[in-house]
Amino acid sequence: MPSFSSVAEYFKAQPAPVREALMELRACIMQAAPDARELFNYGIPAYALVEGGKRDQQIMIAGYKKHVGLYPHPSTMEKFAGQLKGYKHAKGSVQFPLNEPLPAKLITEMIAYRRELVLQSK
Repeated sequence: MPSFSSVAEYFKAQPAPVREALMELRACIMQAAPDARELFNYGIPAYALVEGGKRDQQIMIAGYKKHVGLYPHPSTMEKFAGQLKGYKHAKGSVQFPLNEPLPAKLITEMIAYRRELVLQSK
């Protein structure tokens, strides 16, 4: 697995369909959390929802051969579990297949929900 030092490098190295889906995920994040700070943590893009946001105050995304992953937080996954039934998901992550349109409205709602929880706990 290649090593990257920035989000730009990570995006640039992805095949076009993966890169486009990641950019769409990033747009959803920035729409719901316009003040989010883009970081590069654990080898993948991360978005701090508050200044100096620790891991549980970040949204992470990643690209794979057949899907993109969104890592919002277990509380967000629990809240939106009913709406994620058509997608492979786990306690803190969801996979969106590259051969389907991203559910941008749902993703934006998930990010907005997580952002609100983070701001309330600050």
